[in-house]
Amino acid sequence: MQRNLYRMVINSVRPINLKRNSFHTTSVRLDAQPTEKTINQVTLLGRVGADPQKRGTEERPVINFPLATHFSYKYESGDVLQKTDWHRVSVFKPGLRDTVYKFLKKGQRVYVTGKLSYGEIKLDDGQVRSASTVIAEDIIFFQSQAEKM
Repeated sequence: MQRNLYRMVINSVRPINLKRNSFHTTSVRLDAQPTEKTINQVTLLGRVGADPQKRGTEERPVINFPLATHFSYKYESGDVLQKTDWHRVSVFKPGLRDTVYKFLKKGQRVYVTGKLSYGEIKLDDGQVRSASTVIAEDIIFFQSQAEKM
């Protein structure tokens, strides 16, 4: 009876070519199902791991850079361990993309807001691996005292 209520129809599978790597996303439409609100929001404060790189095509450029965040925790023995997590950040918005490419440098502290995206990356040797990327909506640059002088 209600089997059609939950029938999923795949609209498209579109590759986004980024020179050496390609991501795949899938759009899915649920028939006769009300749309509900969802939240996909990421906030990171960390240090840039390398100078930004420009990828993609002239029509669809993207800027990528790694961002490091860390946290510390203490063992019962009193030893403190610091763990670093690395995040891949991609910038597609034209104005933000150009600013990041011109002014962002390795080691700089930044505040990034955006959304989390999952996909696959096809490496040069043909291997496919899963990847998560933060698609940046806004980036705030910080300066240290040494950079001001």
